[in-house]
Amino acid sequence: MVIEPVVKRVLGFVDGQNLFYAAKQAFGYVSREKGIDVRIALDIVRLARSREYDVALVFSQDPDLSEVADEIRAIAREQGRWIKIASAYPSGPTSSNRRGINRTDWIRRDRATYDLALDPRDYRPKTALIAPTP
Repeated sequence: MVIEPVVKRVLGFVDGQNLFYAAKQAFGYVSREKGIDVRIALDIVRLARSREYDVALVFSQDPDLSEVADEIRAIAREQGRWIKIASAYPSGPTSSNRRGINRTDWIRRDRATYDLALDPRDYRPKTALIAPTP
């Protein structure tokens, strides 16, 4: 039997496009998701194989990532170790999708929790725009 570690190493994987559109919809806006970020799927699997984490925290609801959850369980069996995958996502009164990624633990985030994570800093360069010469 594989033992759950007392101290867990967690890596977060953010599907920014999916999360952005899910948050807009969950909190009162209408929009569309544009598809899976294959890079996230590859990173989750590669880093699990190299034993970089115990918990993959995926900020997405993309159902295509369900296959990654299956692969993580296979890696855990092959390596004889405990690995968890969780799906964190916005959940609000206007959400049409109230599910996380299939076969993962679901962590619902309400608007107040989501807003606490927003970074108000403007990271754009402070340089002045120069108009092109005619």
